Amino acid sequence: MKIVYIKHIAFGPDRPFALIAGPCVLEEEDLVMREAESMKELTESLNIPWIFKASFDKANRSSISSFRGPGLEEGLNLLNKVKTTFDVPVITDIHTPDQAKPAADVVDALQIPAFLCRQTDLLVAAAKTGKPVNIKKGQFMAPKDMAESANKVVSSGNNQVLLTERGNSFGYNNLVVDMRGLGIMRELGYPVIFDATHSVQLPAAQGNASGGDREFIPLLSRAAAAAGVDGFFMEVHPNPVQAKCDAACQLPLADLGALLQTLKQIDAIAKGAIK
Repeated sequence: MKIVYIKHIAFGPDRPFALIAGPCVLEEEDLVMREAESMKELTESLNIPWIFKASFDKANRSSISSFRGPGLEEGLNLLNKVKTTFDVPVITDIHTPDQAKPAADVVDALQIPAFLCRQTDLLVAAAKTGKPVNIKKGQFMAPKDMAESANKVVSSGNNQVLLTERGNSFGYNNLVVDMRGLGIMRELGYPVIFDATHSVQLPAAQGNASGGDREFIPLLSRAAAAAGVDGFFMEVHPNPVQAKCDAACQLPLADLGALLQTLKQIDAIAKGAIK
Protein backbone atom coordinates (compact mmCIF):
# COMPACT_ATOMS: atom_id res chain seq x y z
CA MET A 1 0.00 0.00 0.00
CA LYS A 2 1.27 3.45 -0.92
CA ILE A 3 1.55 6.04 1.84
CA VAL A 4 -0.47 9.15 0.98
CA TYR A 5 0.52 12.53 2.32
CA ILE A 6 -1.71 15.52 2.88
CA LYS A 7 1.02 18.09 3.37
CA HIS A 8 3.24 16.52 6.07
CA ILE A 9 0.56 14.17 7.42
CA ALA A 10 0.89 10.54 6.38
CA PHE A 11 -1.87 7.97 5.87
CA GLY A 12 -0.78 4.41 5.38
CA PRO A 13 0.39 1.09 6.76
CA ASP A 14 2.00 0.92 10.20
CA ARG A 15 1.33 4.61 10.81
CA PRO A 16 -0.77 5.90 13.72
CA PHE A 17 -4.13 7.13 12.52
CA ALA A 18 -4.57 10.70 11.35
CA LEU A 19 -7.71 12.74 11.95
CA ILE A 20 -9.80 14.68 9.45
CA ALA A 21 -12.26 16.74 11.47
CA GLY A 22 -14.20 19.97 11.65
CA PRO A 23 -17.76 21.25 11.27
CA CYS A 24 -19.96 19.78 8.55
CA VAL A 25 -20.35 23.13 6.81
CA LEU A 26 -18.73 26.52 7.25
CA GLU A 27 -20.97 28.62 9.48
CA GLU A 28 -20.20 31.99 11.11
CA GLU A 29 -16.50 32.89 10.95
CA ASP A 30 -16.19 33.36 14.71
CA LEU A 31 -17.58 29.88 15.41
CA VAL A 32 -15.32 28.26 12.81
CA MET A 33 -12.19 29.98 14.12
CA ARG A 34 -12.96 29.17 17.76
CA GLU A 35 -13.56 25.53 16.90
CA ALA A 36 -10.36 25.31 14.86
CA GLU A 37 -8.39 26.83 17.73
CA SER A 38 -9.83 24.29 20.19
CA MET A 39 -9.14 21.36 17.89
CA LYS A 40 -5.59 22.55 17.27
CA GLU A 41 -4.89 22.64 21.01
CA LEU A 42 -6.52 19.25 21.58
CA THR A 43 -4.83 17.35 18.77
CA GLU A 44 -1.43 18.81 19.62
CA SER A 45 -1.84 17.78 23.27
CA LEU A 46 -2.66 14.23 22.15
CA ASN A 47 -0.02 14.18 19.40
CA ILE A 48 -2.59 13.28 16.76
CA PRO A 49 -2.04 14.53 13.19
CA TRP A 50 -5.04 16.66 12.23
CA ILE A 51 -6.50 18.05 9.02
CA PHE A 52 -9.30 20.61 9.23
CA LYS A 53 -12.41 19.78 7.22
CA ALA A 54 -15.43 21.88 6.40
CA SER A 55 -17.59 22.36 3.31
CA PHE A 56 -18.09 25.68 1.54
CA ASP A 57 -21.24 24.28 -0.08
CA LYS A 58 -23.44 21.31 0.78
CA ALA A 59 -25.06 20.68 -2.58
CA ASN A 60 -26.75 17.43 -1.56
CA ARG A 61 -29.01 18.62 1.28
CA SER A 62 -32.40 16.93 1.69
CA SER A 63 -34.42 20.12 1.12
CA ILE A 64 -33.98 23.05 -1.23
CA SER A 65 -34.46 25.34 1.78
CA SER A 66 -31.63 23.74 3.80
CA PHE A 67 -28.56 25.82 4.64
CA ARG A 68 -25.80 25.09 2.12
CA GLY A 69 -22.90 27.24 3.30
CA PRO A 70 -21.23 30.49 2.26
CA GLY A 71 -20.40 29.41 -1.28
CA LEU A 72 -17.15 28.97 -3.17
CA GLU A 73 -15.43 32.35 -2.90
CA GLU A 74 -16.33 33.26 0.67
CA GLY A 75 -15.88 29.69 1.82
CA LEU A 76 -12.41 29.33 0.34
CA ASN A 77 -11.38 32.62 1.92
CA LEU A 78 -12.42 31.30 5.33
CA LEU A 79 -10.70 27.96 4.78
CA ASN A 80 -7.54 29.83 3.86
CA LYS A 81 -7.82 31.87 7.06
CA VAL A 82 -8.06 28.67 9.12
CA LYS A 83 -5.11 27.20 7.23
CA THR A 84 -2.81 30.17 7.73
CA THR A 85 -3.90 31.15 11.24
CA PHE A 86 -3.49 27.68 12.74
CA ASP A 87 -0.88 26.23 10.36
CA VAL A 88 -3.07 23.22 9.65
CA PRO A 89 -3.79 21.41 6.36
CA VAL A 90 -7.36 21.76 5.12
CA ILE A 91 -9.66 19.62 2.99
CA THR A 92 -13.05 20.39 1.48
CA ASP A 93 -15.69 18.81 -0.77
CA ILE A 94 -16.18 19.66 -4.40
CA HIS A 95 -19.38 18.86 -6.26
CA THR A 96 -18.69 19.95 -9.83
CA PRO A 97 -15.57 19.74 -12.04
CA ASP A 98 -15.28 23.54 -12.30
CA GLN A 99 -14.80 23.78 -8.52
CA ALA A 100 -11.68 21.59 -8.55
CA LYS A 101 -9.05 24.13 -9.58
CA PRO A 102 -10.14 27.11 -7.45
CA ALA A 103 -10.51 24.83 -4.43
CA ALA A 104 -7.12 23.21 -5.04
CA ASP A 105 -5.51 26.65 -5.17
CA VAL A 106 -6.42 27.01 -1.47
CA VAL A 107 -6.86 23.62 0.17
CA ASP A 108 -4.38 20.78 0.59
CA ALA A 109 -6.69 17.93 -0.48
CA LEU A 110 -10.00 17.49 -2.24
CA GLN A 111 -12.88 15.31 -1.13
CA ILE A 112 -15.44 13.62 -3.36
CA PRO A 113 -18.87 13.26 -1.71
CA ALA A 114 -20.27 9.74 -1.43
CA PHE A 115 -23.17 10.33 -3.80
CA LEU A 116 -20.68 11.51 -6.45
CA CYS A 117 -18.02 8.81 -6.11
CA ARG A 118 -18.66 7.45 -9.62
CA GLN A 119 -18.81 10.83 -11.39
CA THR A 120 -15.99 10.47 -13.91
CA ASP A 121 -15.60 14.13 -14.87
CA LEU A 122 -15.47 15.17 -11.21
CA LEU A 123 -12.87 12.52 -10.31
CA VAL A 124 -10.72 13.40 -13.32
CA ALA A 125 -10.88 17.13 -12.58
CA ALA A 126 -9.87 16.49 -8.97
CA ALA A 127 -7.03 14.25 -10.08
CA LYS A 128 -5.64 16.80 -12.51
CA THR A 129 -5.13 19.36 -9.73
CA GLY A 130 -2.37 17.12 -8.34
CA LYS A 131 -3.80 17.35 -4.83
CA PRO A 132 -4.60 14.20 -2.82
CA VAL A 133 -8.15 13.01 -3.44
CA ASN A 134 -10.29 11.46 -0.70
CA ILE A 135 -13.14 9.49 -2.27
CA LYS A 136 -16.03 8.71 0.04
CA LYS A 137 -17.60 5.35 -0.73
CA GLY A 138 -21.15 5.66 -1.96
CA GLN A 139 -23.92 4.30 0.23
CA PHE A 140 -24.85 2.16 -2.79
CA MET A 141 -21.35 0.79 -3.47
CA ALA A 142 -19.71 -2.51 -2.57
CA PRO A 143 -16.25 -1.97 -1.06
CA LYS A 144 -14.44 -3.78 -3.88
CA ASP A 145 -16.17 -1.61 -6.48
CA MET A 146 -14.31 1.44 -5.19
CA ALA A 147 -11.34 0.15 -7.18
CA GLU A 148 -12.86 1.66 -10.31
CA SER A 149 -13.49 5.04 -8.69
CA ALA A 150 -9.89 5.12 -7.50
CA ASN A 151 -8.66 4.07 -10.93
CA LYS A 152 -10.33 7.10 -12.51
CA VAL A 153 -8.04 9.28 -10.40
CA VAL A 154 -4.92 7.15 -10.82
CA SER A 155 -5.34 6.80 -14.58
CA SER A 156 -5.56 10.61 -14.76
CA GLY A 157 -2.03 10.87 -13.39
CA ASN A 158 -2.63 11.17 -9.64
CA ASN A 159 -1.91 8.24 -7.30
CA GLN A 160 -2.58 10.16 -4.08
CA VAL A 161 -5.89 8.46 -3.32
CA LEU A 162 -7.69 7.86 -0.02
CA LEU A 163 -10.91 5.88 0.38
CA THR A 164 -13.47 6.62 3.10
CA GLU A 165 -16.11 4.27 4.49
CA ARG A 166 -19.38 5.95 5.55
CA GLY A 167 -21.89 3.12 5.72
CA ASN A 168 -24.24 1.45 3.26
CA SER A 169 -27.97 1.90 2.71
CA PHE A 170 -29.91 -0.53 4.87
CA GLY A 171 -33.55 -0.30 3.92
CA TYR A 172 -35.13 3.14 4.01
CA ASN A 173 -33.59 6.04 6.00
CA ASN A 174 -30.91 3.90 7.58
CA LEU A 175 -27.25 2.94 7.19
CA VAL A 176 -25.20 0.01 8.40
CA VAL A 177 -21.43 -0.37 8.51
CA ASP A 178 -19.95 -3.67 7.37
CA MET A 179 -16.54 -3.67 9.07
CA ARG A 180 -15.30 -6.21 6.52
CA GLY A 181 -15.35 -3.39 4.00
CA LEU A 182 -12.52 -1.60 5.76
CA GLY A 183 -10.24 -4.56 5.12
CA ILE A 184 -11.52 -5.10 1.59
CA MET A 185 -10.80 -1.51 0.59
CA ARG A 186 -7.32 -1.60 2.18
CA GLU A 187 -6.60 -4.65 0.00
CA LEU A 188 -7.21 -2.44 -3.03
CA GLY A 189 -3.94 -0.71 -2.14
CA TYR A 190 -5.17 2.62 -0.77
CA PRO A 191 -5.27 4.01 2.78
CA VAL A 192 -8.74 3.74 4.30
CA ILE A 193 -10.47 6.29 6.52
CA PHE A 194 -13.53 5.64 8.66
CA ASP A 195 -16.21 8.34 8.67
CA ALA A 196 -17.50 7.96 12.21
CA THR A 197 -20.24 10.58 12.02
CA HIS A 198 -21.90 10.04 8.63
CA SER A 199 -21.97 6.32 9.42
CA VAL A 200 -24.57 7.03 12.11
CA GLN A 201 -26.67 9.25 9.86
CA LEU A 202 -30.31 8.39 9.16
CA PRO A 203 -30.65 9.82 5.64
CA ALA A 204 -33.68 12.07 5.15
CA ALA A 205 -35.28 10.44 8.19
CA GLN A 206 -36.78 13.74 9.31
CA GLY A 207 -38.51 14.32 5.99
CA ASN A 208 -36.75 17.54 5.01
CA ALA A 209 -33.51 16.72 6.85
CA SER A 210 -31.40 13.77 7.91
CA GLY A 211 -31.48 12.32 11.38
CA GLY A 212 -28.81 10.41 13.22
CA ASP A 213 -27.78 8.22 16.14
CA ARG A 214 -24.75 10.05 17.47
CA GLU A 215 -24.61 7.82 20.57
CA PHE A 216 -23.13 5.10 18.35
CA ILE A 217 -20.17 7.21 17.15
CA PRO A 218 -17.80 5.91 19.88
CA LEU A 219 -18.88 2.29 19.40
CA LEU A 220 -18.32 2.26 15.65
CA SER A 221 -15.10 4.25 16.01
CA ARG A 222 -13.68 1.71 18.44
CA ALA A 223 -14.53 -1.10 16.05
CA ALA A 224 -12.85 0.72 13.15
CA ALA A 225 -9.75 1.38 15.23
CA ALA A 226 -9.56 -2.32 16.07
CA ALA A 227 -9.75 -3.03 12.33
CA GLY A 228 -6.61 -0.91 11.86
CA VAL A 229 -7.92 1.94 9.74
CA ASP A 230 -5.46 4.58 8.57
CA GLY A 231 -7.52 7.59 9.58
CA PHE A 232 -10.75 8.88 11.05
CA PHE A 233 -13.15 11.44 9.62
CA MET A 234 -15.42 13.18 12.11
CA GLU A 235 -17.72 16.15 11.83
CA VAL A 236 -17.52 18.03 15.11
CA HIS A 237 -19.47 21.02 16.41
CA PRO A 238 -19.40 22.97 19.68
CA ASN A 239 -23.19 22.63 19.93
CA PRO A 240 -24.50 20.05 17.43
CA VAL A 241 -28.14 20.72 18.27
CA GLN A 242 -27.71 24.20 16.79
CA ALA A 243 -25.61 23.09 13.82
CA LYS A 244 -26.91 24.19 10.44
CA CYS A 245 -26.19 20.82 8.84
CA ASP A 246 -26.23 17.23 10.14
CA ALA A 247 -27.23 18.39 13.61
CA ALA A 248 -28.24 14.87 14.65
CA CYS A 249 -24.98 13.14 13.83
CA GLN A 250 -22.15 15.60 14.52
CA LEU A 251 -19.97 14.84 17.53
CA PRO A 252 -19.97 17.41 20.35
CA LEU A 253 -16.57 19.09 20.53
CA ALA A 254 -16.50 18.47 24.28
CA ASP A 255 -16.60 14.69 23.67
CA LEU A 256 -13.80 14.57 21.11
CA GLY A 257 -10.81 14.39 23.45
CA ALA A 258 -11.95 11.36 25.43
CA LEU A 259 -12.85 9.49 22.26
CA LEU A 260 -9.49 10.23 20.63
CA GLN A 261 -7.61 9.02 23.69
CA THR A 262 -9.46 5.70 23.55
CA LEU A 263 -8.89 5.36 19.81
CA LYS A 264 -5.16 5.97 20.25
CA GLN A 265 -4.94 3.06 22.67
CA ILE A 266 -6.85 0.68 20.40
CA ASP A 267 -4.94 1.84 17.34
CA ALA A 268 -1.60 1.14 19.00
CA ILE A 269 -2.64 -2.39 19.89
CA ALA A 270 -4.18 -3.09 16.48
CA LYS A 271 -1.06 -1.95 14.65
CA GLY A 272 1.31 -3.85 16.90
CA ALA A 273 2.96 -0.92 18.66
CA ILE A 274 2.09 -2.51 22.02
CA LYS A 275 3.40 -6.09 22.37
